[in-house]
Amino acid sequence: MTGTGDLGRRIIHHRERLGLTQEQVAERADMSPGYLKYLEENADNPDTGALFRLADALDTTTDELLGGGQDRPPGQGPATAHPRLEAMDEAECLRLIEPGGIGRVAFNGSYGPTVLPVNYTMHDGAIVFVTAVGGAMDQDLRTGTEGVELVIAFQIDNIDEANREGWSVLVQGPAHHVPEEEAASVAGAEVTPWAGGDRKLFIRIIPQRVTGRRIHAM
Repeated sequence: MTGTGDLGRRIIHHRERLGLTQEQVAERADMSPGYLKYLEENADNPDTGALFRLADALDTTTDELLGGGQDRPPGQGPATAHPRLEAMDEAECLRLIEPGGIGRVAFNGSYGPTVLPVNYTMHDGAIVFVTAVGGAMDQDLRTGTEGVELVIAFQIDNIDEANREGWSVLVQGPAHHVPEEEAASVAGAEVTPWAGGDRKLFIRIIPQRVTGRRIHAM
């Protein structure tokens, strides 16, 4: 799909997010599977009517499909008329974060309270991410005392602007550098940081307190 444009990539992303085939999305959008395949594989734009039908079929917005909101923080749209906030139990929280992705590490750094995004994965019941050896996070997450771990927070969320719904999970627990003798135990974690660079130091967070909330639209 070397000719795939931004629209095609976003269609594929939302289709796979919903677990739908091209045929299923085409039926929802009242278009031929061949035309949907063409849109996914070529840098082209459909007419306005087809774009609106595609957005509805993919449970998103035309603005999202066209990339109009890529440089703005999520959640700027109005809240649903009657939102309902639900507390989630630990099992549901862990189920939601199990696939891995991007989360935020919160800790008391050299310059005060610090929150940084990291790519993470779940491995043997722990949250694992990588950072640069000798980097700022490497130093900030060391206590300087052998056997004493730093307790930090880790937050992951998901916002569905089209449906005015979402969820947020907060994990709190001790973090420690994975020593060389244990490196083999996390070698299968397969964490690929979006920021790139030489990041070979594994940090592991052992969940001690896991809480979460979900917002439902009535």
